[in-house]
Amino acid sequence: MLQKRWDKSRLPSRHVTEGPDRAPHRSYYYAMGMTEDEIHQPLVGVATCWNEAAPCNIALSRQAQSAKKGVAESGGSPREFTTITVTDGIAMGHQGMKSSLVSRDLIADSIELTMRGHCYDALVGLAGCDKSLPGMMMAMLRLNVPSVFMYGGSILPGRFHDRDVTVVDVFEAVGQHAAGKMDDAELHALECVACPSAGACGGQFTANTMATVSETIGLALPGSAGAPAPYEDRDRFAVESGRAVMQLLESNIRPRDIVTRRALENAAVVVGATGGSTNAGLHLPAIAHEAGIRFTLDDVVEIMRRTPYIADLKPGGKYVALDVFRIGGIPVILKALLDAGLLYGDCLTVSGRTLAENLKDVVFPTDQDVVYPVSRAISKTGGVVGLKGNLATEGAIVKIAGLKHLRFEGTALCFDCEEDAFRAVQERAYKAGDVIVIRYEGPKGGPGMREMLSTTSAIYGQGMGEQVALITDGRFSGGTRGFCVGHIGPEAAVGGPIALLKNGDRIIIDAEKGSIDVALSEAELAARRAAWRPRKTDYQSGALWKYAELVGPACFGAVTHPGATAETHCYADI
Repeated sequence: MLQKRWDKSRLPSRHVTEGPDRAPHRSYYYAMGMTEDEIHQPLVGVATCWNEAAPCNIALSRQAQSAKKGVAESGGSPREFTTITVTDGIAMGHQGMKSSLVSRDLIADSIELTMRGHCYDALVGLAGCDKSLPGMMMAMLRLNVPSVFMYGGSILPGRFHDRDVTVVDVFEAVGQHAAGKMDDAELHALECVACPSAGACGGQFTANTMATVSETIGLALPGSAGAPAPYEDRDRFAVESGRAVMQLLESNIRPRDIVTRRALENAAVVVGATGGSTNAGLHLPAIAHEAGIRFTLDDVVEIMRRTPYIADLKPGGKYVALDVFRIGGIPVILKALLDAGLLYGDCLTVSGRTLAENLKDVVFPTDQDVVYPVSRAISKTGGVVGLKGNLATEGAIVKIAGLKHLRFEGTALCFDCEEDAFRAVQERAYKAGDVIVIRYEGPKGGPGMREMLSTTSAIYGQGMGEQVALITDGRFSGGTRGFCVGHIGPEAAVGGPIALLKNGDRIIIDAEKGSIDVALSEAELAARRAAWRPRKTDYQSGALWKYAELVGPACFGAVTHPGATAETHCYADI
């Protein structure tokens, strides 16, 4: 007689594996070679974003096999499935970037539908590229089944002229080439060596920022985000992640037990301390939304403002993720912040222990300058700050890590799409003191809230990074550096003040005070608003139209559904 270790009476998979009326369902599992024992074990989804679009995701299939091994060794039946990614490095600088942020929500939706449709009991999620990390974590919070997240790992740095390089160096080289500072042969030589392995972009750009968040927030095993994608350590952590999800299932520890308000605050601290991507200002509120927690851009930037900047990482600094791994990984960063009283150590994690318990034996290394102790912070203010003013009443965000000056005053040079701005930069049709305005690129207006790395990198490549500012209702890559203000809200598409700007308007940005204003009277703004007319995009059908109809403002995470506060049931409890 079959001996069941697991009581499935309260697990979702009972709806597809238990009782005489589920014989047709079981026949499908037999068709795939599953044994009777395996059918009656918990069914664990192993979700990856594996594809051949880019190096960020290419190693995920390999890692998934290791995660499945860990699940099977611990009495579960792993069921592998994949979802999409849109890889920003390839989508950058053209209309394809409109798909990037949209993909975050589609990833979460597709994982939800796969899990719901097949009644899986738990989830191990592996992600490698920018939007796939928050998308995977959003799905975990939405479903609220026991879940473990694992990052696919960063790319190894390239070497060019005896220095480490990343893909951002290639983007900036495009600007150098346009300015006549680099010839065709030199540009080609750089592009051939900048990305030498599988893995996501190596600096503290969006992927590594959200990977850091995954450990901090408690959804990933401690130390699991550090090893580069090609390293064997990734496979070991994948096995451990599979084992861990079964322990969580046995203990009935769910993502919403882990991702609390205090855990989200910890995550914002770490983004600020590492000079992380401004995209965290979108993704943390969106993750919170899935848990029914109100955690807005205002909350994120307020925490970052009081957080010291301690990790000297690209793009503002000089080191990459491999350097962090070599000194002990993300636990070293967390240990420095915890010892300084800047993190809540009592937050639960997927290890079954608290954050403080995870870090108990971590020793901060003193023979390195990648991560500084808080007592010797690079700066007292976090690497990312928020701005508000008559130009951004809903707020905006700017990365100040590496900036020499925190105030910029200049004249507006307005463009209604990124392509026009990039063309002007390539043609040097701008001057020192300009504030380049790129609008109608917000969540609704794009639609899709494009990143502007091609434009910002070209400016830096031309040697103008400290002499101009750039503001947008769109986003910036985590690889962007310079005085670049994103997420300006309300966005132009809904008649926000950025839509009312004209060439020559005086704009004052003060990252120290946290302000962004245009030197216009309320009467002048009101007159311009009365004359303003909304615009239609070229996307009047398909996924981008659907997104534009549903998406909310950037300050709340650019989310597309009401979130957990509107739930009448939770999937995990079906």
